[in-house]
Amino acid sequence: MSEYRYILDKSSKKHHCPNCVRDFFHSINFRKGRVSAVSATGRKLAVIIWNMVVKGTPYINPEGYHFLDQKRKLGIAKRIQKQIDKFALINSDLNFISN
Repeated sequence: MSEYRYILDKSSKKHHCPNCVRDFFHSINFRKGRVSAVSATGRKLAVIIWNMVVKGTPYINPEGYHFLDQKRKLGIAKRIQKQIDKFALINSDLNFISN
């Protein structure tokens, strides 16, 4: 039992995000209600802990939790960057006209 506690303590100190689980809970709570939010958050924590214990991987939350509009913006930016790379465009090729 103490080795699991050590893994949890070690990973939580290294990559601790105090608001990410709370933000996830609040977003689900707003959309689907408290019962669903408690269940979804519990499952999320169970999956995180299972991966840490069984696979030995630390919890890493690189992007944090994004709302749907933020995810769309990131997806659009990624798609535009892929198209720029695909067509090998440079800054001089992109002539923006601003008023």
